[in-house]
Amino acid sequence: MTDSLSDQTDSENFTAPWWTRAVVYQVYPRSFADSDGDGVGDLNGIRSQLDYLADLGVDVVWLSPVYPSPQHDNGYDIRDYEDIDPVFGSLSDFDELVAQAHQRGIRVVMDLVVNHTSDEHDWFRESRSSIDNPKRDWYWWRKPREDGSAPNGWTSAFSGPAWTLDETTGEYYLHLFAKQQPDLNWENAEVRQAVYAMMRRWLDRGVDGFRMDVINLIAKRTELIDGPQRGSGDGFEMGPQIHAFLKEMHQEVFAGRDGTYLTVGEMPGVSIDDAALFTDPTQHEVDMVFQFEHVSLDQGEHKFDPIPLDLVALKTSLARWQEGLAETGWNSLYLNNHDQPRLVSRFGNDREYRYESATLWALVLHLHRGTPYIYQGEEIGMTNVRFESIEHYRDIESLNHYREAVDEFDQAPSSVLEAVHAMGRDNARTPMQWDSSEQAGFTTGTPWIGVNPNYVEINAEADRASGTSVFAFYQRLIKLRHENETVALGGFELLEPSHPTLYAFFRTSPSERLLVVANVSDEPFLGELPLDVGSAELLLGNYPVNGDAALRPWEARLYRL
Repeated sequence: MTDSLSDQTDSENFTAPWWTRAVVYQVYPRSFADSDGDGVGDLNGIRSQLDYLADLGVDVVWLSPVYPSPQHDNGYDIRDYEDIDPVFGSLSDFDELVAQAHQRGIRVVMDLVVNHTSDEHDWFRESRSSIDNPKRDWYWWRKPREDGSAPNGWTSAFSGPAWTLDETTGEYYLHLFAKQQPDLNWENAEVRQAVYAMMRRWLDRGVDGFRMDVINLIAKRTELIDGPQRGSGDGFEMGPQIHAFLKEMHQEVFAGRDGTYLTVGEMPGVSIDDAALFTDPTQHEVDMVFQFEHVSLDQGEHKFDPIPLDLVALKTSLARWQEGLAETGWNSLYLNNHDQPRLVSRFGNDREYRYESATLWALVLHLHRGTPYIYQGEEIGMTNVRFESIEHYRDIESLNHYREAVDEFDQAPSSVLEAVHAMGRDNARTPMQWDSSEQAGFTTGTPWIGVNPNYVEINAEADRASGTSVFAFYQRLIKLRHENETVALGGFELLEPSHPTLYAFFRTSPSERLLVVANVSDEPFLGELPLDVGSAELLLGNYPVNGDAALRPWEARLYRL
């Protein structure tokens, strides 16, 4: 790590934006570190672990929402954009966290959730109070159809219809997520200006950018709402207004500032062509996007229908995005976040080869071209949790799916629970495992969600003391990105695209060529590598060097050719 933020800007070897060689660490505040013993993580808990994050070497900390919220969707239902929820602390706690992060050369990025608010937000309270309230048009209200049904057949991401009838005025309001999360109407210029003013105040407070939650959903396909056929089904995302909205946001919020901010837009359903346009620096929209193609490949008809990993499909998908954004735009690199199962359980072997598969995927992901994102606990190889009963789960998506599958579709509770074990979001939300003490060192109280019972063996203290430390491997990867221009900016070429277990690719620059080879399998790879590496320099690997060209189970190597 460098000593100050100013040291992280362009050097003589890097003329690209600072975030091309940065690594982002996502903190889920409820589950990271609890400073006051109430069982919920908080800002002072995060502050207490800043040295841990500085030691890891990350450049940015992204905080999932810490605003006041009724917590129907764990903070993604925001009651007040201008404050901190008391469960996390206060604005002064936030200011101190930002100041101390900056002292360590770490930027702080906030979650921006402006597709929807909480139904307890003052804006929505006013909007629902009467049909002639000045804020009525700040949300999407529509009269029932002649038969009393909803305006169209859109469904919520959390099961059930996306429209709820409000008894106060007898009209439906739109919510693409939970009914407690009404969608803002971005067609209304007053809504947009209120959001921009809020964003400017956070930047003025010292925040270094925003991760923008489902930001492409702010532009609705209005013809599907108001058309003569009252459109049904999907198709609400990526309305034609989205580019104008994001350009306006950039002009109103970021233009004229010093250019050191990070903006990343979470965009379900975004295509490569869309992403290239969104992230084209000449367009002034966002720096990078989160896309979902690669984390949907192990799902059947829906999210809770898990299927085995098809490595060929995963390689093909990631390589398409590497190629598609090679000349214009930028990739965000992730396999874990607060909405995804734990990487080592999902795509690796979290039993016999937990260290090896955790570090294999780390090497593979961080050697792609783009900005890597580490989700809390990923850097120590945390795994999925298997709670014995649905009563131990907290996530609204999993709970709604279980209820619907069991009660409405008569599926066996045991099979539904197995799907939740595999794909549920609470896998990523169990408390951070700091040590082997009670509650994994996360809290002195009762945690808001149960700690994964394997914390006694898998925790940060034990991992860092081990001769096979996942944390130490991540440190080396981050250092490589900071120091090696080919890792940060080099070209990408996939090798052996149809091989079922070998993941191999080149990274190239005018000065060097790097080769990554990885055996995504419980069995040794006995075939030939894409080229002779006998005279190559081994820069990094997750096994002790043995001079053998054969790759051991879940072995990954990085060579300089």
